[in-house]
Amino acid sequence: MLDTLGLARLENLYAHLPKEVLLDRPLNLPRGKSEYEIIDYFRARGAGNAAGYANFLGAGVYRHYRPVLVDTVISRGEFLTSYTPYQAEISQGTLTAIFEFQTMICQLTGMDVANASMYDGSSAVPEAALMAMRATGRGRVLVARSVHPEYREVLRTYRVEAEEIAYDRDSGGIDIGDLESKLDTRTAAVIVQSPNFFGIVENVKQAASLAHARGALLIVVFTEAVSLGLLEPPRDADIVAGELQSFAIAPSYGGPFAGVLACKEKHMRQLPGRLVGETKDANGNRAFCLTLSAREQHIRREKATSNICTNQALIALMATVFMAVYGKQGLRELALQNLSKAHYLGGKLHRLFSGPYFNEFAAVVGDPQQINFALGAQRIIGGLPLDRFYPELKDAMLFCCTEMTGRSDMDVVAAAVNRRD
Repeated sequence: MLDTLGLARLENLYAHLPKEVLLDRPLNLPRGKSEYEIIDYFRARGAGNAAGYANFLGAGVYRHYRPVLVDTVISRGEFLTSYTPYQAEISQGTLTAIFEFQTMICQLTGMDVANASMYDGSSAVPEAALMAMRATGRGRVLVARSVHPEYREVLRTYRVEAEEIAYDRDSGGIDIGDLESKLDTRTAAVIVQSPNFFGIVENVKQAASLAHARGALLIVVFTEAVSLGLLEPPRDADIVAGELQSFAIAPSYGGPFAGVLACKEKHMRQLPGRLVGETKDANGNRAFCLTLSAREQHIRREKATSNICTNQALIALMATVFMAVYGKQGLRELALQNLSKAHYLGGKLHRLFSGPYFNEFAAVVGDPQQINFALGAQRIIGGLPLDRFYPELKDAMLFCCTEMTGRSDMDVVAAAVNRRD
């Protein structure tokens, strides 16, 4: 390569760069390990890991039961080894799965259109914000401070101009007065999460009314998809962004996950990713086709809405199988289990906020690190200390209960917290 370019050394390739951005030493990384060493390393780590521990962590990643049928379906070769089709119509099986996924997401969210999934919930949020900015022609968004802190970090990474809305110290929901005072003619969208990071169910209708009165759109975010089995779909939103990890996608050290982006039909052409639609073939049979693809590999770069380049097909298929297995009634029963267990534990602790909650809640515990240390000795992974993201809540923790949480473990947590004094 260097001979072809007429260069003597590799360094000549980047000689035009300023010296202050160049690294004149090897990367500070350990030497590579063999496959055997890697396997031994993880076996050793796994031997003392959290297997067999009760788990009260949530905050965007949830421990739910995974039906066996999910792995049976996704392990089929035509799904497991397939890649995003560039000649889409010859891949009818993949398109059928994506079409069913989109349909179910619309049913869950109350939206008209859903795309072929995003990388994850955190990347779906800034994509939704950019959609709103294109649709309104406005340059900034308002994002509730009760939206997942890491989602807000990704919003900043995308260089979206975002001003934060305070949370109400009593209810834990958004501060309506702060929202009203910050809404103006520059606001493209208001972004709220429900249930929010504290587990509080937001008043979506009120937020939508305020946003729409100022010509802004409402973006509703969710991280706990199981809540959609019980809570009213956010139909008043213009765009819904979220995470499907709860639908049979293992926590797996934080990924891969599958994001959701859905919207009202009038905003459909602003959606990144792909849309699969139903049609008929030359013989009049039901068939599927790629109806809309707004990425730069398919259309002129300046017309593209995003460079999102995957539909997370295999991970989204996990969620699709999960939804098909549970069905409407099963998902509702699952959501009720989550609700009742969280309220059982919440009733035994000093809750930080008074607002309605689903399967997560913040509680005042005194010293979160001390509580977690005590629980760890009893093979229980405690809640998330909130001061990691909210310094003003240094004495509080976020607890999550799902259908996998046992009553006896909840009683142990309650006893540990209540005897801290």
